[in-house]
Amino acid sequence: MRTTQQLFDLTGKTALITGGSRGLGLQIAEALGEQGARIVLSSRKQADLDEAVAHLKQLGIEASAIAADLSQEAAVGPLVAETLKRLGHIDILINNAGATWGSPAEDHPAEAWDKVMNLNIRSIFLLSQAVGKQSMIPRKYGRIVNVASIAGLAGNGPGTMQTIAYNTSKGAVVNFTRTLAGEWGRHGITVNALAPGFFPSKMTKGVLENLGEEVLSKHAPLQRIGDDEDLKGAALLFSSDAGKHITGQILAVDGGVSAVI
Repeated sequence: MRTTQQLFDLTGKTALITGGSRGLGLQIAEALGEQGARIVLSSRKQADLDEAVAHLKQLGIEASAIAADLSQEAAVGPLVAETLKRLGHIDILINNAGATWGSPAEDHPAEAWDKVMNLNIRSIFLLSQAVGKQSMIPRKYGRIVNVASIAGLAGNGPGTMQTIAYNTSKGAVVNFTRTLAGEWGRHGITVNALAPGFFPSKMTKGVLENLGEEVLSKHAPLQRIGDDEDLKGAALLFSSDAGKHITGQILAVDGGVSAVI
């Protein structure tokens, strides 16, 4: 029987992390790399990726990066092929890349809706499908962790955010997670989702500036927003053998906000 430390150990494991050059993706990369996983990061901008890889290497983490715009279907195949070339196989897939758009529902541009949907849910489907078929299903092993949001668990209150496409896409991620878990459990693949609340990031910068951290914090039982380590433990649980009997689950990491909505 393995010890608890051994269950959380990722030595010898490999991980592909999308949206991994900053924010929550980079935080997850730190968590997995610190436990021994070899990492490939992906995002659109090579300069951001280079900075993230340098940061991880300073922490003693083996990491490299591949620039890819996953809102474009044509980018999925080459990303998976190059990742497999570098790592040999993919044990862990972190679907974190995402976008948002703020607009009243009645004025929300259709092209913005498509942009959000293509990246936030369509790319997750395409990438999970490719990684599953080419690496996880043949090896009867895999950990897929989708980054949803508490915005996918409820709507927005009056006077708060106007993000109908984002909320809809994250709600889709929630049920995509449950459905894929049901289908792929027989292959030894777990599929779970993290649903973060407010964390400081490029995506939440506008909301934090408009509403203020104090306003957002007061709605949380823990009276604060997330920090640069609050997602690490949950991501590691879902990515490691410590979570091998957990699948199809959505874990809110939000200071308790979703418990009192």
